[in-house]
Amino acid sequence: MQSDDMLKLDNQLCFPLYAASREIIKLYHEPLSKIGLTYTQYITMMVLWEEKRINVKDLGKRLFLDSGTLTPLLKVLEKDGYITRTRSKEDERVLVVELTKEGAQLKKKASNIPLEVGQCIQLSVDDAKELYRLLYLILNR
Repeated sequence: MQSDDMLKLDNQLCFPLYAASREIIKLYHEPLSKIGLTYTQYITMMVLWEEKRINVKDLGKRLFLDSGTLTPLLKVLEKDGYITRTRSKEDERVLVVELTKEGAQLKKKASNIPLEVGQCIQLSVDDAKELYRLLYLILNR
């Protein structure tokens, strides 16, 4: 590939990843607005529905988010009554996030969202699995 070709948008792997991500996240907007969550709040709640309790550092690693992004997001989720944030008794430098009863109940309202969004993305099951595999290959490097 010539050096001029390397700077063409159509030759960049990053661009279709970025554009596809934005388009998919847009599909979540309407169903998430019905339950009062943003996409980032939603993925945070997904981890909490799974883990129930997690420290902020591990939550950030799991979501590929830094504390500057997580802190304001967690404050809103706490204000809305979905989580609590407390210092660890073992090490008070560690902030622990825990799902509340209200947060657990929100899971029922969100249960149809993956299917609803998935129906908008025209991929076969095999293509979706392959895309998932390739994306995590990139993320886990």
